[in-house]
Amino acid sequence: MKKLFIKLAKILGFEIIDQNNFSSPTLNKKLNEDLSILNEKSIILPLGEVKISRKVKSILIIIRMNTEIEIWDQNKKRLFEQPKIEYSYRSINSLINSINSCSNKYPNLKIKSIIIDDNSKEENLNKIKKLIEGKNIDILSIDYEKYKNKILEQKSKDTFSNLASLLNSFEIAKNQGEDLIFFVEDDYLHFETMLEEMIASYERIASQIDKDIFMCPSDYPYLYMDNEKTNILIGNKRHWRTINKTLCTFMTSKNLLDKYWKNFEKTCLDRNDPFEKNINEIYEKEICISPIKSLSLHLTNVNSSYGLSPFIDYKKLWDENK
Repeated sequence: MKKLFIKLAKILGFEIIDQNNFSSPTLNKKLNEDLSILNEKSIILPLGEVKISRKVKSILIIIRMNTEIEIWDQNKKRLFEQPKIEYSYRSINSLINSINSCSNKYPNLKIKSIIIDDNSKEENLNKIKKLIEGKNIDILSIDYEKYKNKILEQKSKDTFSNLASLLNSFEIAKNQGEDLIFFVEDDYLHFETMLEEMIASYERIASQIDKDIFMCPSDYPYLYMDNEKTNILIGNKRHWRTINKTLCTFMTSKNLLDKYWKNFEKTCLDRNDPFEKNINEIYEKEICISPIKSLSLHLTNVNSSYGLSPFIDYKKLWDENK
């Protein structure tokens, strides 16, 4: 009778929870395992099941890399006070580990990665090329001449290069993106589960609210400086909070990129104050969320409100990705 009941539950699309032996016989899993199935259902105890209507088929990851400038627009040292190439290298290494973990868990998910290099020395570029060898990651250089008549004249060459790099990344996403697009800067360290958690949480939350969203992988300290109201959402394996500001590392859909293209483009045509002003304006109309606790660590100066996420073992994450 028990076997027949389990079989009938499967046919009807229900899952059975056996709290006595802490398992789900319909899923053939223990309850402390991941009970969700990508593009089908998200199951969180004790909240039950969410049918996935917003399915994720592919993700384009665009990494902006500058291996020379310590901290753009600031005269400060980063945590650990190493040359910038060390941050770029460890950042990309951690991202590769996260991509590999996500690919192993979700083998049918299409993942494409591109590095946009901003004037790296040959020595540094060769080090990155060796790191990504055989990893199906392309490195592209920037055609700065293309942007000289588009971007307003800037006080410094570094500012122009930064704006050109960002605009180049947005244009590539617009032309090559299919579903989700993840814009990543090269001074973030990522936990191995970062990408799979973002993908699974994206489709769960987007399915619940029936619309595409923005996601930031880092829990920035500056989000706690103001008395801003926020909503707490349940993702795949952690809580997420609604936010109204990000830096230039975030994930969204190709649909939202196209919808707000003017905001993305205006971000790059001149040095705004704050830099992300036009992107943050989008969050007045669309939902943006960040994780509690963080999935990625922004390695800036220890006193920066835009940097180190709380309750993270910074040294451990740094050492793991050398």
